[in-house]
Amino acid sequence: MRWDSISKLQHALHTWAFCLAIATLQYAFQPEKPYITQVVYSLAIGSVIWAIIDLGRHAVPSAAETGWPTGWQGSALMAGGIVGGYFLGSWVGDALCQHFGWYASTPMSQRPVDVRNSVLVSVTAGIAGTYYFYTLNKSAYLQRKMVEADHLANEARLKLLETQLEPHMLFNTLANLRALIAVDPERAQTMLDHMIAYLRATLSASRAGNDRPHTLQDEFARLRDYLELMAIRMGPRLQFTLELPAALAAQTVPALLLQPLVENSIQHGLEPQVAGGHITVRASQQGAQLCLDVIDTGQGIAPAQDGTASTGRSSFGLQQVRERLTAAYGPLGTLKIVATPTGGTRASATFPLEI
Repeated sequence: MRWDSISKLQHALHTWAFCLAIATLQYAFQPEKPYITQVVYSLAIGSVIWAIIDLGRHAVPSAAETGWPTGWQGSALMAGGIVGGYFLGSWVGDALCQHFGWYASTPMSQRPVDVRNSVLVSVTAGIAGTYYFYTLNKSAYLQRKMVEADHLANEARLKLLETQLEPHMLFNTLANLRALIAVDPERAQTMLDHMIAYLRATLSASRAGNDRPHTLQDEFARLRDYLELMAIRMGPRLQFTLELPAALAAQTVPALLLQPLVENSIQHGLEPQVAGGHITVRASQQGAQLCLDVIDTGQGIAPAQDGTASTGRSSFGLQQVRERLTAAYGPLGTLKIVATPTGGTRASATFPLEI
């Protein structure tokens, strides 16, 4: 069981606040007794009970989900803490009150009525305090498990989206390859070689799994293979530039995040134009955000009837990118598609930097 100094300080502060509340209630029912005396005994007894139980539990085997001993060991620790806390705390309270002259008459340990009341309050407060800290630890454990489960669910969702994207890209490429075989077998052979290299890299990344994070450098390398593949099919109609600053190369990103955006630019922007066009893929930092831009010089997007920009690009790939950003970053991950001043289109994926 890990020692957490901050947690111990919080527990101590909770205990002292609880003790002050008990002293205040006792004073409300027995106003004839000095309030300072009630506070001293309550703090002394409560602090010793807390120290024996909360600090002593680290020497006893404890349950992982609560951090507290179970069975007879837990009951024995609580009983020992209450008994020891009462006697040692009462001795400390007597010593302090005698030294500072805070007694109204005689020490509490010499007054039977006060002894009975103190024992009852100590037992009740000890059990209540132990149960409070027990439930506090258990709630913290369950919260950690919920966060872990949510993280694993997001990872599983990202993997599912990735497996959906891979066949989508593969089928498109095979269809292009089939068409190219009949008209240019040599280029079809080169295209097949690039596709094999691309699939080999993808398979290696999948086998690595979560042991190796997927970085921007990996994403750009895979994207270059894909663009080389598309350049064989389109020839001089496709030109591209990849801009990845060295400072951002090690940033982790969801796999296959950029490829659907590039595929969308080719299909809806460049291919409809006889002359084709140019695609720029750029990574940049904007404050605490990472921005990935895919900019094309294609036919652009048409204005909607209300005067706003209409993408005209509602595709499977864009939907998957949005879902991947949401799964990985929640509302902090966004995808925007806007027209550029030169007539092309800019797709911008923005999400927090991994610092």
